[in-house]
Amino acid sequence: MCGIAGYIGKKIIEDKTIQFTLAQMSKRGPDQQEARQFSYGDYSIFLPHSRLSIIDLDSRSDQPYTIGDYVIIFNGEIYNYVELKEKLVKDGVVFHTSSDTEVLLQYFIRYGENCVEHFEGMWAFAIYNTVTGKIFLSRDRFGEKPLYYYSDDENGFYFGSEVKFLSALSGINFKVNKRQLQRYLGQGYKALYKKSETFFEDVFELASGENCIISPGSKPEFKKYWKPITKINHSMTLTEAIEGSRERLINSMKIRLRADVPLAFCLSGGVDSASLVSIAAKVFNYNVETFSIIDSDDRYNELDNIQATIDDTGCKHTMISLSHDNSLDRLQELIAYHDAPIATTTFFVHSMLSEKINESGFKVAFSGTSADELFTGYYDHFLLHLNEMHDHPDYETYLNDWYTHTGTFVRNPILKNPDLYRKTPNFREHVFDNSKEFCGYLKGDFKEEYSEANYTDNMLRNRMLNELFHEATPVILHEDDLNSMLYSIENRSPFLDTELFQFAFSIPAEHLIKDGYGKYVLRESMAGILNDQVRLDRRKKGFNASINSLFDLQNEETRAYFLDPAASIFEIVKREPIVKLFDLNPAPNEYSKFLFNFMNARIFLDQHSL
Repeated sequence: MCGIAGYIGKKIIEDKTIQFTLAQMSKRGPDQQEARQFSYGDYSIFLPHSRLSIIDLDSRSDQPYTIGDYVIIFNGEIYNYVELKEKLVKDGVVFHTSSDTEVLLQYFIRYGENCVEHFEGMWAFAIYNTVTGKIFLSRDRFGEKPLYYYSDDENGFYFGSEVKFLSALSGINFKVNKRQLQRYLGQGYKALYKKSETFFEDVFELASGENCIISPGSKPEFKKYWKPITKINHSMTLTEAIEGSRERLINSMKIRLRADVPLAFCLSGGVDSASLVSIAAKVFNYNVETFSIIDSDDRYNELDNIQATIDDTGCKHTMISLSHDNSLDRLQELIAYHDAPIATTTFFVHSMLSEKINESGFKVAFSGTSADELFTGYYDHFLLHLNEMHDHPDYETYLNDWYTHTGTFVRNPILKNPDLYRKTPNFREHVFDNSKEFCGYLKGDFKEEYSEANYTDNMLRNRMLNELFHEATPVILHEDDLNSMLYSIENRSPFLDTELFQFAFSIPAEHLIKDGYGKYVLRESMAGILNDQVRLDRRKKGFNASINSLFDLQNEETRAYFLDPAASIFEIVKREPIVKLFDLNPAPNEYSKFLFNFMNARIFLDQHSL
């Protein structure tokens, strides 16, 4: 994992600016930093890089890395680099390092922009051709690694792993995108990737599964190299679904355990992270060490399940209890590093894990991101599944299972209706929970209708794909990346594996939910590996925390800061309803989320004025 940045244009960037940019990149790569400069006619090219050494720790793998006419700066991991390297060695290619960086560049030299079709991993990289003057940019299929850019016809094209790198290189203090801030406050985190905007005007992200070619004198050319295509295999048996999922998840873990540094695991009480810990410990005999957050609020406390996995695997473990200590200082630091408000309390809590993992000497951490989106982990998936199974011979069994099991855990009254999607197939109001009320707290006219991408006519699968590529997963990946990088940690997500994704989305719907269990195929695939207390637990608490567990909203100094009538946040939000929300203790779930967003927006506007 590393930090990358770059520029191509007619501007000359001074050395002190490059050094300042590298200083901004230090947390993403504390092990080595370097920048190279090139000229192509009257164009200048700058490639700063900051390295976090994970594979081949030797300086021979430092970047920018050069082979012949090609220079690469790379952030991420190509997990199947061992297999790819073997193919090239058979063809006579001589390697000088044991890094995945050299393998990546050799594949680009051989296959050009099609090299990405061979890679399994997470990446954002730039390759400069010193002969043609072209820069080739690429971002991985799921968007695990970030790549921002700012393009100015007069000054050139800037790119980087973080917004602050663009600002440092260009010297521009980007203006806050007020509309994105309104989305965040009024509609919540799931709205943030519905539009191709960021929290700053004129700053954009290269899309997941997208390449870009920047040629001197030409406009950037963007090309989508991968799109999720689902094809359900209706002849697949339940046994085949279970065995196929197990095989692919284990293989995903196998290649993601490759590292020349120790690995840590984030462990919650759910099936997802516990499955990864159990596979590493039991299948690969890895000396696992886990890190967990414990919340005293019963709505989020998962201690029993966490302890069950610890006892079952015998792993070393560290537990962190939540408190109010230094919470405001932490939030201010996080927002400054993220160049954005923090999406939810989940990622505030996740930052504590990252800090502790760093303090314990680890440079890599595993998380269970996107198992819900692959295997039906959300309560509305049950209702979509019931709708899809309506004409199935076993529909009554599915319905009775829902009433007996799942329906008893659902708190949202709207999602207690098993016929919801049968009667209102376009119902999506729960995606932006309480948005009508929260948008009413905003000053001015803000209104955006909900929309979703159309990947397939299958309602359940289309919902899951929207969550995976536009609503939930992009936010998780963005926040996890920045939290991890703040503490110089690489984050790995084994469920985001191309073969696993394609297989999961080929499983017939009747297998996905069974006996009242969501993620039924995943649970069954982990039989004999994951302990049954966790594997068979129907409750879904989520990796979360109450706002009242994190902040003392009755503290006079805290209230004085957040409710200051002169604060610029009140140019966007009405103050009166906010004062009332601060008096709620405990705050109901949706109001807790909104309060956290308000607090973030307040701090963000302190750091970046409107």
